[in-house]
Amino acid sequence: MPSAAFASAGAAVPSAALYERVRRVIPPMEWASFADDVDAILELKRRRNAVILAHNYQTPEIFHCVADIVGDSLALAREATRVDADVIVLAGVHFMAETAKMLNPDKTVLIPDLGAGCSLADSITPEDVRLIRQRHPGLPIITYVNTSAAVKAESDICCTSGNALKIVESFGLPEVIMIPDEYLARNIAAETAVKIIAWKGHCEVHERFTPADVQEMRRNWPGVVVLAHPECPPEVVAEADFSGSTAHMSNYVGDVKPSRVVLLTECSMSDNVAVNHPDVEFVRPCNLCPHMKRITLGNIRRCLELGEHEVTIPADILERARLPVERMLAV
Repeated sequence: MPSAAFASAGAAVPSAALYERVRRVIPPMEWASFADDVDAILELKRRRNAVILAHNYQTPEIFHCVADIVGDSLALAREATRVDADVIVLAGVHFMAETAKMLNPDKTVLIPDLGAGCSLADSITPEDVRLIRQRHPGLPIITYVNTSAAVKAESDICCTSGNALKIVESFGLPEVIMIPDEYLARNIAAETAVKIIAWKGHCEVHERFTPADVQEMRRNWPGVVVLAHPECPPEVVAEADFSGSTAHMSNYVGDVKPSRVVLLTECSMSDNVAVNHPDVEFVRPCNLCPHMKRITLGNIRRCLELGEHEVTIPADILERARLPVERMLAV
């Protein structure tokens, strides 16, 4: 049963039932401030025939309580092609909402906060991509999905951290270009004979992890299993026990069931995985993504109520940007 503090919030039955999913990671007093928005969002989704797609870095009250489809960038891109709804709300950052719009050009795609950006997406422009192509004629340009639609439109194919190796090797060439995440490119290059020309973009969350952080965690938490996202620097990945996308890390926890684990990625990821694995102890180094944290229950509710912050892409860019994404999904 919920605590008195939670019950006094006037929560309706739907949100009360949902709280059971997340009570291990959200205190009752905190949930009391969420319940009204959760109930309102559930009703607004029904009324507007809307679905919410949420990235793994969203907070648990969004990820587990109002989202219809959750996952990493690859999963959200795949599932966006199968959505049967009039409205898609993307609980994530702007490039993800653009990807959903590319794959659903006739649907309304909303993002709760237009300021939810990405340091990787900001690290490269369409003009940069055109210059890269001039300097390396004939080489395919593989573009990480963490980029704007305009950058994707200048690319040959997209990739995510989960399928980057497969995409790199799909060309059967000795050399390719991968933009914009330098560390992802270097980490993938360590797994293949293909030479990868990289760009100097970095994720402001993952670039902050260091080998010293990993060594300190091992000293302080004996037996901890360290999982690192491939956007981390290569020397961090080398110190880890496993490296993979957010989906791969989540699967690792479920398959291996380590008694103690640390995920070197955005900190809400640990909360979301912990909900489904009460028998695993999670060490939580908390590197927050300031862009992901701009998405809240309150602005999800508001964008559904008002239909605000619709994502639009110029038609010429949309058509050219969709092709690299579709090529990725085909691989």
